[in-house]
Amino acid sequence: MIIGGYASTTLLDYPGQLACTIFTRGCNYRCPFCQNGSLVLPDKNAESYSESEILEKLERRVGILEGVCITGGEPTLQNDLIPFIRKIKQMGFLVKLDSNGSNPLLLQELIEASLVDCIAMDIKSAPDSYAAVCGLHSIDLMAVRSSVQLLLNCNIEYEFRTTLVKGLHTSADILGIRDWLAGAKAYYLQSYEESDRILTALQGRKLPFSAFSKEELRSFLTIVQEKIPHATVRGVDLY
Repeated sequence: MIIGGYASTTLLDYPGQLACTIFTRGCNYRCPFCQNGSLVLPDKNAESYSESEILEKLERRVGILEGVCITGGEPTLQNDLIPFIRKIKQMGFLVKLDSNGSNPLLLQELIEASLVDCIAMDIKSAPDSYAAVCGLHSIDLMAVRSSVQLLLNCNIEYEFRTTLVKGLHTSADILGIRDWLAGAKAYYLQSYEESDRILTALQGRKLPFSAFSKEELRSFLTIVQEKIPHATVRGVDLY
């Protein structure tokens, strides 16, 4: 495991559970709005933990923490992810995995082996805009589609989420996502936040991105709820 960060306590990364967060390094996407840019660009991240260090930290918190959130970067790029999670589960923790959905076979293996209790999948945009929003010329969209279908039909807790960025997303994208995820049990719209940690800032670039207004977010939510009734906006008080 290549681990680039550890947060000892969180009430946000694993909703409903007192948890810690493990950040893996490396990602196969280059989303320009990524808030964990230093994990995407290995030369920008000086922090590093060994697998044994993390397991020792978890061992000391058995009976205190309820869950562990594994995020990134993209955790499914890690060759040792399955045995690592197995060790965490053997300590009695719930495990939530954050993923971009680019490795559906691994997600399926984790679900079938009962190694994850919750999966949060980032939906970058509507299918037609996906690669561009990921900062790439092309991606394996079939893999992403397979991950979406896997979660829609799985028997574990899951959520989809989209960070909305003015300058990248349009109303047409919202319609495309709505139709794609129709019937999902949990879908969250999240607002873009400017910071010096985003990927573009670390790359020394300045792109014309900003957050949508509350009025625009309310409009997007209304559109989405036509086919995903339980959708909501996370992290922004719309009223």
